[in-house]
Amino acid sequence: MARKRRSRNNNGQQQQQAAQNPRRVPRKALREPAPFAQSTSSEAEVSTEKLTIARARRGTPAHRPVRVYADGIFDLFHSGHARALMQAKNVFPNTYLIVGVCSDELTHKYKGFTVMSEDERYDALRHCRYVDEVVRDAPWTLTPEFLKLHKIDFVAHDDIPYTSAGSEDVYKHIKEAGMFVATERTEGISTSDLITRIVRNYDIYVRRNLQRGYTARELNVGFINENKYRLQNQVDKVKETVRTVEEKSKSFVCKVEEKSQDLIHKWEEKSREFIGNFLELFGPDGAWHAIQERSGRMLQVLSPYSSPRGSPSSSPTRRRSTSPGSSPSLSHSSSLSAPSSLSAPSSPSASSRKKGTRSSIKSASTYARHGQ
Repeated sequence: MARKRRSRNNNGQQQQQAAQNPRRVPRKALREPAPFAQSTSSEAEVSTEKLTIARARRGTPAHRPVRVYADGIFDLFHSGHARALMQAKNVFPNTYLIVGVCSDELTHKYKGFTVMSEDERYDALRHCRYVDEVVRDAPWTLTPEFLKLHKIDFVAHDDIPYTSAGSEDVYKHIKEAGMFVATERTEGISTSDLITRIVRNYDIYVRRNLQRGYTARELNVGFINENKYRLQNQVDKVKETVRTVEEKSKSFVCKVEEKSQDLIHKWEEKSREFIGNFLELFGPDGAWHAIQERSGRMLQVLSPYSSPRGSPSSSPTRRRSTSPGSSPSLSHSSSLSAPSSLSAPSSPSASSRKKGTRSSIKSASTYARHGQ
C-alpha cells in the first residue's frame, strides 16, 4: 500500500511539473505524417488571445500552444531545411508548427524552376518530425487574412532580408508587427549548392545513370555524347581491372617477400646451429681432438719404444757393438763374422713375446680407427 501511495504521489508531481513546463512532456512516437491544413479552420479549437513573445517564452497551457508558421520552397529537402524547422519548433516551450509550401506556379514565377514537383515537396514536409501541419499552395507574401485564417501567432524565418516580388523584404511587415522570430541558416548546404554540385559533375552523373539502365532519351543525351559516355565507362572498367590486378600483384609480392625473409631467417638460424655444432666437434677444443689425444696416449702406453726401421744409427745392436775403443772396421767384421747367431731361431718365449706385442699393436690401431 505504501508503494502504491508513493507511486501515485510521484505521478501527481510529474503531472504538475509537466503542466508548469510543457517542454518536459514526453512526446509520443510519430506513426503518421503531419496532416494537411483544411481550407476552413475550426475557430473553437484555438483561442484568439493575442500572445507576446515574452508570454510565449514563459510557456502556455497545454490546450493553448503557440502557433508558429514557417514557409518556403523546400526543393530537394535537405538537412538545412530540417534544422530550420527544428529551430522553429523549439523556439517556444509549447509550439504547434505550421509549414507553408509554395506551389510550382508561384515558385517558377518568382524564384525559378524546381527539381521536385509541388506534390513531392508537400509530401516531403509531411514526413518531417518537427512539422505538425502542412499548408499547400502557400502565398508568396503573407497577408493579414492568411494569418487570421490559420490563427498564426508568430512567423519563423532567418533574419536576412528576403528580397523578392518587388519588395526589399517580404517579412518587413511581420517584423514591424512584432510577430517575427529569427532562425539561423545552416552554412554549407542549400538547394542551390546541391544543384551546383550536379551541374559541375554533369558527365559523371550522366554516366552513372547510363550504367544504371537509364536511356539516353530519358537523360536528354545525344547519340554522340551517349557513345562517348559509354566508351568512358568501358575505359574506367579497364582501369579498375588493371588497378585490381596491380593491387593483387602487390599483395602477392609482399607475401612472397615475407615468406622469403622467413626462409632466410630460418636458414641463418640453421646455418649458425650447424657451424656451432661443427666447431664443438672439430674445433681446437672439440671432442674430436680429445679423442685423437686419448688414442695417441693409448698407443704410446701399449706399444714399446722402438726405433723406426731403416735407421741403423739408433739400433740397439749397433749401440752394443760399437765401443769407444773399437774401430768401425772391426765392428763391421764382427757383425759379418757372426751370421749364425743372427739367423738362429729364437726361443719359444721370445716368439710369444713378439706375437703379444703384435696383437697389442693391432688392437690399438683398431681402437684408433673406431675413435676416428
